[in-house]
Amino acid sequence: MLFLRFKFFNNTLLFVSVLCFVICVSCKREHKEVKIKGEKATELKLPERPNILWLVTEDMGAYIPPFGDSTVVTPHLSKLAKEGVIYPNLYSTSGVCAPSRAAIATGMYPSSIGANHMRTNSFTKERGLPAYEAVPPSNVRMLSEWLRKAGYYCTNNYKTDYQFKAPVTAWDESSPYAHWRNRNDDQPFFAVFNFTDTHESGLFEPYGLREIETRLYRAGDTTYQWKNYGASHANNRMSEAETPQYLSKDTKFNIPPYLPETDLVKRDMWKLYNNIGEMDNQVGAVLQQLEDDGLLENTIIFFYGDHGGPLPREKRLIYDSGLNTPMIIRFPNKLEAGTSDPQLISFVDFAPTLLSIIGEEPKEYMQGQAFLGQYKNKERSYIHAAADRFDAETDVIRAVRNKRFKYIRNYRPEQGYYLPIDYRERIPTMQELLRLKTEGKLNEEQMQWFRDVKPEEELFNCESDPFELKNLANNPEYQNKLVELRKELDRWLTAIGDDPNLPESELINKLWNGSNTQPVTSDPKVSINNGNITISCDTEGASVGYKIVTTGNKTSKTWHIYNGPFEMPSDATLEIIAHRIGFKPSKAIQISASDL
Repeated sequence: MLFLRFKFFNNTLLFVSVLCFVICVSCKREHKEVKIKGEKATELKLPERPNILWLVTEDMGAYIPPFGDSTVVTPHLSKLAKEGVIYPNLYSTSGVCAPSRAAIATGMYPSSIGANHMRTNSFTKERGLPAYEAVPPSNVRMLSEWLRKAGYYCTNNYKTDYQFKAPVTAWDESSPYAHWRNRNDDQPFFAVFNFTDTHESGLFEPYGLREIETRLYRAGDTTYQWKNYGASHANNRMSEAETPQYLSKDTKFNIPPYLPETDLVKRDMWKLYNNIGEMDNQVGAVLQQLEDDGLLENTIIFFYGDHGGPLPREKRLIYDSGLNTPMIIRFPNKLEAGTSDPQLISFVDFAPTLLSIIGEEPKEYMQGQAFLGQYKNKERSYIHAAADRFDAETDVIRAVRNKRFKYIRNYRPEQGYYLPIDYRERIPTMQELLRLKTEGKLNEEQMQWFRDVKPEEELFNCESDPFELKNLANNPEYQNKLVELRKELDRWLTAIGDDPNLPESELINKLWNGSNTQPVTSDPKVSINNGNITISCDTEGASVGYKIVTTGNKTSKTWHIYNGPFEMPSDATLEIIAHRIGFKPSKAIQISASDL
C-alpha cells in the first residue's frame, strides 16, 4: 500500500518541484473573491441526470491557491479550479461539523430541527439530559434518499455525523469502501468521499496522518486493510517520520492576527498546510479513478469543506474564519472553466440544488434555494448561522451576513467568547494561547477572544476587516446597516421557528412531544394481494427499507426503498425496517412468502 501511495505522491512531486518557490512565501489569507478569468455570466447548460461527485474535506478555510493562499502547492485542486468554477462565498450554517452536516443532508437549518447542539448524542449525561437526535418534520428525507428514489446509486465514504441516525434507506452503501464502481452499469451516481486528515485532530501531538485515509488510493477495494485495521480511526496514525512532507517546516506563514507568532503556532500552521497537501493528493487519486473509468465528462464534481478552519477562534465560532469554506465545481466539458462565481451560498442550498440539477423540483420543506439547475433561484441576499452548545460548554449566538457586513447577536453577553472545550485544548496553539494569556503576553487583538463579557450586538465590515476584530455596532455611520441586519435576523428566526433562548431540556421535550423517552418508529406491516407485497407503517413519515433473501441466503447488498407493491419469489424471505428520522428505528422483521 505504501508503494502505491508514494508512487502517486512522487508523480505529483515533479509538478510540485516546478512550483516550489511558493513554499517559502505564503500569500495573505483573507476571505475575498479571487477571479481566475472573470465572473461566471452565462447560464449553464448541464447534461440530463449527470453523475454527481462530492469531495468533502474537514475544517477547511480558504487555505489553497485557487482562493489566494499559495502556502502549500495543491496541483489537483488547482487543476480542478482551472477547469471549473470557484465559489468564494460558501458559508456553513455552523462553525462545527455535525450541525453543518445536518443542514447538508436535509436542506434545513440545524437550529430549526433540533440539530444545533454539538452533539445531540454526547455530553448530555453530564448535563442531566438524555442523548437524543434531531427530529425534522415527518416529510423530510435525507437528500441521498430523494436521489435514490430518482434512480441514482448513492454512496457515502465514509463519515456520517448528521445529528441523527441515517435510515437504512439513505444510501446504497455507506462505508470506507463505498464507491461508484459498485453500481449497476450505466446507473447515474451520487458519490460522497470524505477526507479527514484536515480535521482539527490532525494538529494534535504526536503528529501523523490517519491510516484509514490510505483507503482513498485503493478505489473501493474491499480486500484492502490499512495498518492496524480495526483500531480507532482518529487515533490510528502514522508516525511523523512516516508522514510525507508537502512543504518545508521553515516556511514563512502569514499567521492571522488573533494568534501569536510563536514556534508552537508555526508548527501547527505547518501541520495544517501539510495535511492539506496530503488531502490534495487523496483528491487527485479519486479524480484519477473517475477519469480512468471514462466518467469525467458526465460528472459534476463538487469540492468543499464542512465548515471553516481548525484553529482556535476559527472552528466552532461564527466569524467567517469558522463559517467560510472554499468550493470548486467542475462541470462536464469544462463549462465556465477558470471563472469565479461570487454569489452567497449557504449549506442549506445544497439539497435543493442537487435536486434541481437532476431536474427534480426542490421539496417545499427545504429552507435553502437552488443555485444551479432547472429550478435555480435568484441569488440570495443573506446567509445565516447559529452557535449553541459545544461538548460540555454552552453559548447562544446567531448571525446574518450579506456580501459585505456581518451582524452577530450574543444572547449570553455576560459570558466571554472563549469556552474551555477539552478537545480543542489538545491543540498546541490553544495551549500556547492559554499560557501567554496567563503570562499577560497576548496583544489586544489576541485578547479579544478572552474578554470576560461580550457585546450584545456586533457588526463587522468583512471587506475591510476580514478577521472581524473591529466592532462597528456603536458607530453612528453604520446604524442603517445595523438596523437592516438586525431586522433580517429577526425575520429569519421567525421564519424557521428558532427560539435561541429555549433551554436544551425544553428542546428535547419539544422534539419528543412531551415524552420522557425517544419516540420509536412503529413496526412495519406486511400483506399480500394477488401476489404483490404491500408494506405499511403507522408512523407518519417513516421510510421503509427492505431486503429480499432468496434460497442459499443470497441477500441484496443494499436496502431497497419501498415505493409501492412488488412481487417476491415464493422461496424468498423479506427483511424490513421502518425508520422516521429522529425516531429510533423499528425492529427488523423477517417474514417469508409462505407466511403471507
